[in-house]
Amino acid sequence: MIQTKVSITVKQQEFINNYKSYGFKNKSSMFRRALDLLIAEYKKKQLEKSAKLYAEIYSKDNELQVLTNSAVGEWPE
Repeated sequence: MIQTKVSITVKQQEFINNYKSYGFKNKSSMFRRALDLLIAEYKKKQLEKSAKLYAEIYSKDNELQVLTNSAVGEWPE
């Protein structure tokens, strides 16, 4: 694994120092999990933003709505 040096606040350090009470085997595994959660949260927000944009475009495009509805009508049940 790659190592990196980061600066954290005292409050953050106190939290990380309690890694065992949160079920982590070491500080690094706790920090990696926190980063993974943050990455997932950002990806989810980007996906939601993209979905809203597509919904906005779709709501304004009558031709696309007709095309979609015609395709859905032919969809097998």
